[in-house]
Amino acid sequence: MITINLLIRLPIIGCMLIFPSLAFAQDGDPVAGKNVFRKCQACHTVQQGQHRQGPSLYGVIGRRAGTAEGYKRYSEAMKNYGIIWDANNLNIYLENPKKALPGNKMPFVGLKNIKDRQDVISYLQQVVK
Repeated sequence: MITINLLIRLPIIGCMLIFPSLAFAQDGDPVAGKNVFRKCQACHTVQQGQHRQGPSLYGVIGRRAGTAEGYKRYSEAMKNYGIIWDANNLNIYLENPKKALPGNKMPFVGLKNIKDRQDVISYLQQVVK
């Protein structure tokens, strides 16, 4: 017999499976993420079209990896990565960039703390609004 509790949970679980990036990102705090982003600012900006050593991260969520307009220093690995950045795959990448994408040029060792990753991803989603 299917319980009411199960009938309520199944659609929620289904949505989380279909939209994992939304489930991940909603736990982030964009204000805290702005502080976490300070670790990234030596190489990245969140201003559209303003690149540093790394590409601008303005609009990174929803963009194909290796395609920031005007940025010419992508590794072959990044150019050929073939994904569209979302909160879920950005979380995996930011945890350990070298493991997630061998051959990429980013020297950053990663954000080991999941809360930091959630926060910075939430911040990156907010800067384009």
